[in-house]
Amino acid sequence: MRALLVVNPAATTTSARTRDVLIHALASEMKLEAVTTEYRGHARDLGRRAADSDDIDLVVALGGDGTVNEVVNGLLHRGPDLDRLPKLAVVPGGSTNVFARALGLPNDAVEATGAILDALANRTERTVGLGLAAGTRGTEDESVPERWFTFCAGLGFDAGVIGRVEQHRERGKRSTHALYVRQVVRQFLDEPHRRHGVITLDVPGQDPVTDLALSIICNTAPWTYLGNRPIYAAPKASFDTALDVLGLRKLSTAAVSRYATQLLTSSPEKGPRGKHAVSRHDLTDFTLHSKVPLPFQMDGDHLGVRTSVTFTGVRRALRVIV
Repeated sequence: MRALLVVNPAATTTSARTRDVLIHALASEMKLEAVTTEYRGHARDLGRRAADSDDIDLVVALGGDGTVNEVVNGLLHRGPDLDRLPKLAVVPGGSTNVFARALGLPNDAVEATGAILDALANRTERTVGLGLAAGTRGTEDESVPERWFTFCAGLGFDAGVIGRVEQHRERGKRSTHALYVRQVVRQFLDEPHRRHGVITLDVPGQDPVTDLALSIICNTAPWTYLGNRPIYAAPKASFDTALDVLGLRKLSTAAVSRYATQLLTSSPEKGPRGKHAVSRHDLTDFTLHSKVPLPFQMDGDHLGVRTSVTFTGVRRALRVIV
């Protein structure tokens, strides 16, 4: 087996020594080419190269969710093809590692590498569905290119939080859960649309859902983690189905306190609920429209502002080693 290892040297939780150990372990079991990313988008370019190659069987992403997202977008640059594309394996190296943990992998790079080597020896893998987002035709966002996401996307409040976190990281701050919590509070205090939502959920064949103040799209559950605690925004979401949506119509102080408590105590059986909460399960196609430009994120990566985004849930998009 020939494999390409994509290494993010800035991965939050792996040292250079750990990376060397992992490379040695993987190289002992396969013909391995290890490439360290050098710029934003480099992992995507490497994934594209692997997809276009005739002799790469496996791509291993060593990094956080952003690295995985780039690799996936490179692999799928011509669309899903289970028979042609290399398989994907993920070694978690970021601060949260939602995709890897949702797959059931240990949240430790060394342990996850051992699990991947065991899976390769036992020939165990699974197919996963993914989400695809694009600018909506006939809107000012029409020219925005398509992009795949592995576990979540968001238009509005949560994307604003991620944008704030990224600004702090660019100034040298470490990505910690405390940093995220502080930015949630600041985003709430500055949010101009928390009492009167500006987002509309448009699902073909259904009545539009209007006046949403928050919209989260989930491709799996949990939605994220706070330390070791899984947070379920859409408990029914799964890699085996299409996409789930959670929308909240009001973000008043009382509503946010209630929904924050529900999220912190959420489980695979119970997520946010109430008269201002809107949930949709297993949606293949839908669009989110906003009356004003809002921040947009995919897999924890802030992508600027959008007024309209069309989503597609694609089942059986990629083979993953687990």
